[in-house]
Amino acid sequence: MRIRTGDVTGGPERALLDDYFAFRAGAFPQSGGPYTVSYPSPVDFDGVNGVFLVVEDDEGTPVGCGGIRMLADADAGVVRFEVKHVWLSPAMRGRGWAGLLMADLEHRARTFGATELVLDTHDTLDGAARLYARLGYEQIPPYNDNPNATRWYRKLL
Repeated sequence: MRIRTGDVTGGPERALLDDYFAFRAGAFPQSGGPYTVSYPSPVDFDGVNGVFLVVEDDEGTPVGCGGIRMLADADAGVVRFEVKHVWLSPAMRGRGWAGLLMADLEHRARTFGATELVLDTHDTLDGAARLYARLGYEQIPPYNDNPNATRWYRKLL
């Protein structure tokens, strides 16, 4: 397994995002309305304002992704980055790769000068909630109006 930087407009990255959004839409509870797909802006993950990472298996096949982007709405003295689109194909789960991906994202956030990371998720994603808790993220009040989110988290860096 290796983690590399990616381009959110690139073919392999777009395929991962397509898989991510299809998975999320398929598991999203219909009682709250349909899942809203929002592809990431290349400007947010351009290596200056953030970064998008790709997880590859031992054969070099892209099997997961995730990114961080700078948020402009932080309080004075706080440099806030947001974790976005963390996903591993179901066949690759249970290997610890999501934790390695998150560690890499946190490291990169620190190199950008981030003092905290935030993220949102949905309460139906129990595995994600366990991962974030294990990594030291604490649940916080909503910091955005993402229609797909029901839980928000923060980690001080």
